[in-house]
Amino acid sequence: MENPPLASLSLTHVHYNPADRISYLCAWLALVPQGLCVVYATLIWSNREIEIGLMFAGQMACEALNWVLKRHFKEERPREMHGKGYGMPSSHAQFVAFFSVTLTLFLLIRHVPHPTETHTPFSFASRFVLSLLAIASAGAVAVSRIYLSYHTQKQVLVGCACGALFAIVWFGFTTYLRRAGWIEWALSTWLARAFRVRDLVIQEDLVDSGWARWQERRKRQEFRVQGKKSR
Repeated sequence: MENPPLASLSLTHVHYNPADRISYLCAWLALVPQGLCVVYATLIWSNREIEIGLMFAGQMACEALNWVLKRHFKEERPREMHGKGYGMPSSHAQFVAFFSVTLTLFLLIRHVPHPTETHTPFSFASRFVLSLLAIASAGAVAVSRIYLSYHTQKQVLVGCACGALFAIVWFGFTTYLRRAGWIEWALSTWLARAFRVRDLVIQEDLVDSGWARWQERRKRQEFRVQGKKSR
């Protein structure tokens, strides 16, 4: 029996023009969704924040919606592209649109940090600038799909619209879960306690809270050392 032909892992396989630097940059931008999934997994495992878990759940639900929409419209990709699958709407554009809009809604509406002795949180203006950067980055990823001829302008615009609208719907849904007490109920279950799930990022800067505990531990250690020297 002859060996079957080798296949390419399309998840990270990107076509680009090696003689075009912009095309090369766009090829790297095409990997942003995969990179964000790694960021999601890292943050969920390290921080155990339910807000991040909710955001990731919404991201996956948005991907499922994209899968359904592509098989509903069944619109082909541009003729210049040799990729597989349907093109309407762009999954990359929908992914980054959901991420950037959800992050913006969190930073400007839900996140209400309180200053501490060791840290002054970002001002609303600073969080607004971060939101603009997130949206601009999402726009760069979306435009890269057109530049690489993976999608038409219409497919990218529809993808952005679907991602943004779904982000607003998901934010409203999670707001309802919080106000109705479902999040508090979930955090009190044995499963959430077993996995140390918490809900601090709404009002705390997680970096600062860790830093404050570290400073307090160092002060106790220095106090013990000084106590031993004074004996």
